[in-house]
Amino acid sequence: MEPDSILSYVESYSHRDWLESNEDEGVVRFAMVGLGWWTRDEAMPAVENSTFCRTTVVVSGSAEKAENVEDDHESVQVGLIYDEFVAGEATDAYDAVYVCTPNARHLPFVEAAVEHDKPVLCEKPMEATVERGEGIVDACEEGGTTAMIAYRMHTEPVVRRARELVRAGAVGEPVHVHGDMSQSILGWGADQWRLDPDLAGYGTSVMDLGIYSVNTTRFVLDRDPVAVQSMMNSDHEAFSAVPDEVAAFTVAYEDDVYGTYTASQNAYQTSHLQVVGTEGIVKIEPAFHGESSLELRVGGETVDIDGKQVDQMEEEFDYFADRLLSGREPTGTPEHGLVDLRTLAAIYESSETGGTIEL
Repeated sequence: MEPDSILSYVESYSHRDWLESNEDEGVVRFAMVGLGWWTRDEAMPAVENSTFCRTTVVVSGSAEKAENVEDDHESVQVGLIYDEFVAGEATDAYDAVYVCTPNARHLPFVEAAVEHDKPVLCEKPMEATVERGEGIVDACEEGGTTAMIAYRMHTEPVVRRARELVRAGAVGEPVHVHGDMSQSILGWGADQWRLDPDLAGYGTSVMDLGIYSVNTTRFVLDRDPVAVQSMMNSDHEAFSAVPDEVAAFTVAYEDDVYGTYTASQNAYQTSHLQVVGTEGIVKIEPAFHGESSLELRVGGETVDIDGKQVDQMEEEFDYFADRLLSGREPTGTPEHGLVDLRTLAAIYESSETGGTIEL
């Protein structure tokens, strides 16, 4: 694919290429389950600015927090505690559920949403263990519930453009992928749940950050993992309960494409994803933090592609709502999320055994 034709191809890309609903088709009213900083500072402002979504119910383990958040947001009609939500109170006040609790608490709220016949958008990773993730899959299948795991990179315009370029053969045949996501959580408080295996799951850096590289590679290449190898270590006392203060791992994907990744919860904030093909390279940097940009190198030439900068959470919520309003299945289903969870579990197992784990 020549640089001129690449530029023409890129310029033909349209933002929100997934959109089918019209603004007059109504809105999807969300119950926000879990009122941590991500819900309050990222999800709720995104919903407030969205086209198809509103927050009408908030749910917390603390009645006081639920009441305070309710008072601070005009659209919110009801504040509930977890037991009230599970029991089915105020189900007429919301149409869908967003679950954003610690990983090990996703399952009961997804099960409650299924019981109340509500579609559910569940944060990633979908649960803390493979077995609990299977519980989410089973619940949604048995209830015939529309559900999506919240992979915000699936609706990021730069990532979608990278995917189309790879599909169009712009870099030839994919050979390998490099990825990293790192940040420091030491200033987030001593009681940070991501450092508690009872809440986080198998670990912290791979569960919380490495999943971005693994899943975004799956999305861009349209290939699933088949085997993994890994190494990880924890030295800082804050990471004494988890094995992966820092981690390096390799994932083999279908058709012999290999991904090499790093992740750390105690490092300088950075992220990138680079697909190397037989004829070129496509690189997203930053990939998972801030405003993403895209670089394409083909035939000795470099093309910098300016993507439309968006609120990734706003895109994610509107995408899910559009799918509900138009009666279409979303990507990132629980079955899709379970593949990631099995891959993450294998990465931790490989670090313990020192061997290659096949999936």
